[in-house]
Amino acid sequence: MNTHLSELCQRLPQLQDVTPDISAAANLCSATFAAGGTLYLCGNGGSRSDADHIAGELMKGFLRRRALAPAERRRCSERFGAEGEALGRSLQGGLRAIVLGAESALTTAVSNDTDPDLIFAQPLYVLGRPGDVLLALSTSGNARNVAMACRVAALRDMSVIALTGRSGGQLRELAQVCIRVPAEKTFLVQELHLPVYHCLCAMLEETFFPD
Repeated sequence: MNTHLSELCQRLPQLQDVTPDISAAANLCSATFAAGGTLYLCGNGGSRSDADHIAGELMKGFLRRRALAPAERRRCSERFGAEGEALGRSLQGGLRAIVLGAESALTTAVSNDTDPDLIFAQPLYVLGRPGDVLLALSTSGNARNVAMACRVAALRDMSVIALTGRSGGQLRELAQVCIRVPAEKTFLVQELHLPVYHCLCAMLEETFFPD
């Protein structure tokens, strides 16, 4: 078992049963990133904050600093001189992660002009490409706008990873991988989501940014 999964189970034994799903999610994301694809994320309320959190962990260093390769640092320096040298020292590698619903003009237009439940589905329909992955967060698994995004992902030949509570709700049937943490109350589900996605982010970082 991956070291990060082992440590997760030691700290939170109640998550032992979802480790195969975390591993499957990591494999899906790894294949997407290795092929130059993108991870899209969506959720409502606290789950939206979690989506932002996940993107933040993926797009810069999380448990380790992801220094640029020497050749890339030299390129910065050669092109921009002293400022380029500083840029090359400070920039870090990252994995392509986009949180849906961040485009306020589009989101309000969709809500007003078409259907509020399409605020994630509409941008995903435009941006998503075959081989990309959608990570859909919903504590109940029944958020309609999140489910609509999952359906669009299927239309775009994307994979779907769902992060839910115990039942999985609708998302259980719409996702290739559904990580169902063993809780039902919203705040308890959210408390378990955080260590799950931290583990996932750590696994991906280790894969793409080894020491």
